[in-house]
Amino acid sequence: MKISFKILTIITISLALSSCSKKSTSPTTGWNYNETKSGGFEVNTKFTEQMTGPGLMFIEGGTFSMGRVEQDVMYEWNNVPRRVTVSSFYLDETEVSNTDYLEYLYWLKRVYGQSYPEVYTKALPDTLVWRDKLGYNEPYVTQYLRHPAYRNYPVVGVSWSQANNYCNWRTDRVNERILINEGILKEDIEQVDDNTFNTEAYLAGQYEGIVKKNPRNYDPSTGEKSRRIKMRDGLLLPKYRLPTEAEWEFAALGYVGNTNDENISERKIYPWNGASLRNSSNKNQGEIMANFKRGRGDNMGVSGNLNDNADITGPVRSYWPNDYGLYNMAGNVSEWVLDVYRPVIEQTFTTDHRPFRGNVYQTQKKDEDGFIAEKDSLGRITMVPVDDADNVYRRNYKKSDNINYLDGDIESQMGIDWNTFLDETSDKDTSKVKIDKWNQRADKYENNTRTGNSTEMYDYGNSSMITDRTRVYKGGSWKDRAYWLNPGTRRFLDQDQSSDHIGFRCAMDRVGAPKSNLAENQRRGVNYEKRRQ
Repeated sequence: MKISFKILTIITISLALSSCSKKSTSPTTGWNYNETKSGGFEVNTKFTEQMTGPGLMFIEGGTFSMGRVEQDVMYEWNNVPRRVTVSSFYLDETEVSNTDYLEYLYWLKRVYGQSYPEVYTKALPDTLVWRDKLGYNEPYVTQYLRHPAYRNYPVVGVSWSQANNYCNWRTDRVNERILINEGILKEDIEQVDDNTFNTEAYLAGQYEGIVKKNPRNYDPSTGEKSRRIKMRDGLLLPKYRLPTEAEWEFAALGYVGNTNDENISERKIYPWNGASLRNSSNKNQGEIMANFKRGRGDNMGVSGNLNDNADITGPVRSYWPNDYGLYNMAGNVSEWVLDVYRPVIEQTFTTDHRPFRGNVYQTQKKDEDGFIAEKDSLGRITMVPVDDADNVYRRNYKKSDNINYLDGDIESQMGIDWNTFLDETSDKDTSKVKIDKWNQRADKYENNTRTGNSTEMYDYGNSSMITDRTRVYKGGSWKDRAYWLNPGTRRFLDQDQSSDHIGFRCAMDRVGAPKSNLAENQRRGVNYEKRRQ
């Protein structure tokens, strides 16, 4: 994976940078692109497609039935089946391992440890999650994270918030390495505090680094012969992030191996074919397909014939990958996803394209002159919620925080959303009249009943444990029964809490076409079926 990434990086970046030196003509104005005397407008005409970042697998998107399609033995009905479309994206081949996370901790301590030791402390996994009042787990408390025997095991004790911070850090380290590999920047091991590479800060011109050679600048207005890399060059990758619930479930099922034309030959209960939890191939017949708890008191089977070879977690490359080439999408550890949890999914209001609950729209903080504010003491650009006052006349959203949209806010209680209200209002009304009518209706409802926020709606602490901080985690783990191995199951936990059975893996957006022409990103079904044999 590393070799292919380096080769692809060199090819893609070389094409991207050389494209700016090739002249081409605008079909609408007749002026040349990439030419100083024509004004310097640059167009990357040689860009092929997004490179695959380190550790990632390409997941070609499509439509599927999201949710539980067999008996809900818990009778929660919190994931009713519905047809949705997931765009193509990238997902880590394995869960994030202890070594991966220790690399992150080491960097934080080296860069921020002297001036801001709390940054390192805040990122530490909670190793005390292993303690059991009636069990002897002290060896895991002291050794699971750092002992080399567990280096390739999935990191646990990491909260949702910590996992997101890891994703942000990984984005910056990968993008910095890309610029170094191409000869734009040089390694700078003296980076500390606010003098650290951050993708947004670099793009905003607030991080210089040790420049080796910047590309040519065609803009005559700047008077500069060279410029820094910009997003339009196609070199910097989108952010690493947690996958959405829909993305995770889609990738776990891996129907790419069961599809002929548009026909799915066999529906899956687990990430593998069939209803059995054992391998059906001749070579590995009878072997357990994932790391889970087979029954009460049975975490790994009988001595001399261990069924899954793991009493707790196992190495992140254990067992057989699914048809997307992803390991442990069932068992080993459950995994955090991006979504805020709500107990009922209403098909009528759910978006059927890239569904996700948890949007809080943000923008870069600006100074009094309207420019991007100075980066913070850790070298990061400050993000703030968009100003709700600027969205009064928008139709697609009205406020920055949309976590409670149609499930917890005033619109939910009223039984009608903003767009529907606008459509129902007379066409003769002006926008201001419509808004006034809406506000009057909302004020009347709010003054006479309740505010409709999620804490009040779900009565946190009394009848439920649901708030706007409650996040979804998916998949079964080493301490779960087989029921939870189904990708359609879902559970929740506060975003700042952690467990000995929850880990995570990172995802990344796919920009451009949903299909990939790169050989390493082609359909996986047949190849991975052979590997399972």
